[in-house]
Amino acid sequence: MKKLLFLAVISTLIAACGSGGSNNGSQEKNPYTTENTGAGAETEKKEANGNPSYDPNRGTGKFTHVDIPANLDAAMAENGNKIYEVKCNSCHKLTEEKLVGPGWKGVTSRYAPEWIMNFVTNTDEMLDKDPKAQAQLEICLVRMPNQNLSDDDARALYEFMRKNDGVK
Repeated sequence: MKKLLFLAVISTLIAACGSGGSNNGSQEKNPYTTENTGAGAETEKKEANGNPSYDPNRGTGKFTHVDIPANLDAAMAENGNKIYEVKCNSCHKLTEEKLVGPGWKGVTSRYAPEWIMNFVTNTDEMLDKDPKAQAQLEICLVRMPNQNLSDDDARALYEFMRKNDGVK
């Protein structure tokens, strides 16, 4: 009986961590990336092999620039709270205390918004390539699962992180 209860708890945690995102499949322009269109458009720096150069402040992923207003967007933060409750709180506390993953207190002062949003939407590649993500993995010893977050989910989650860090 104890084995069945244990399996039920583990199954619930796995389902909560890996549930699908809310990507509706639309092909709208991503407000968080820089598109190189038209004459005079800023071009992204490239390595000799043609790949985009790695920026340690932004990590690896599609988020190249995120405009963050000075004041908190309360509605977006509330949406981020809902995402946190479903997909994040079983592994992350809102304090500095480590649970499975690191605590979230102060995270927005330690990492750029682009880095955080790239990490939550491009988890596997960030853990494979980003030194800061790899350092966290060495501390936590558990690889964060891909949560299948949409770009808007990632932005809402970042706004909730800002609220947790005291932004008003």
